Amino acid sequence: MLIVLMQDNMLLFILVIALRKEYKTVLRYATAEIEEKKSRFIASVKPVSTEQEALDFIQSLKTKYWDATHNVYAYYIGGDNVVQRFSDDGEPSGTAGLPVLEVIKRMELQDLAIVVTRYFGGTLLGAAGLIRAYGKSASMGIEAASVARRVLCKQMIITVEYALFGRIQSQIISKGFTIKDIIYGQDVEMMVFVPVDEVEGFSKMVVDDSSGRALVETGENTYITLDNQGKLVY
Repeated sequence: MLIVLMQDNMLLFILVIALRKEYKTVLRYATAEIEEKKSRFIASVKPVSTEQEALDFIQSLKTKYWDATHNVYAYYIGGDNVVQRFSDDGEPSGTAGLPVLEVIKRMELQDLAIVVTRYFGGTLLGAAGLIRAYGKSASMGIEAASVARRVLCKQMIITVEYALFGRIQSQIISKGFTIKDIIYGQDVEMMVFVPVDEVEGFSKMVVDDSSGRALVETGENTYITLDNQGKLVY
């Protein structure tokens, strides 16, 4: 996969990275506002999965805040072709879009876009002041949007008789695996999300704990989203 960092239309570097097995992003759309020397900074943060989604989001904020002094942005899109892009939108080079992008990178986030809108309050902040204000605004926007963890998992289907169900369920929960669904029929069927690197160990655990009486089936890969408490969101 490729990672591409651009400022406006300028290509800065390309880097090869590995497939994501786990990454952090934001949970929801949110905004946060701060004031620095009478200048208003409004951070709008949104999870996005494609560059086009990011561009559409940025354009919608430019339309909404058409009368703002600046609409600075940065986004980071993961996947097969990772793209990082930022714009200072008229602020001195390196004082606006780059600090926003650096907040994203420092927090190790992916698949999100941030637009920081500034209404100039009449007092110059200087380069250091702008960097602090844009960085702080981005951080507060991310906090409002809430950080979430995306984990690449296998959907595992466990079929057990009722006599074994309680023991197997307790083991699965105690080991920190996420049970998506339980179906009660002639036997009990559980769908469990298991991180791709732990599939072999998980299967062995279930087989051993059931003395080979549980049926373990491996399904498709899927990303699950966990909140900052580790609870399944979707």
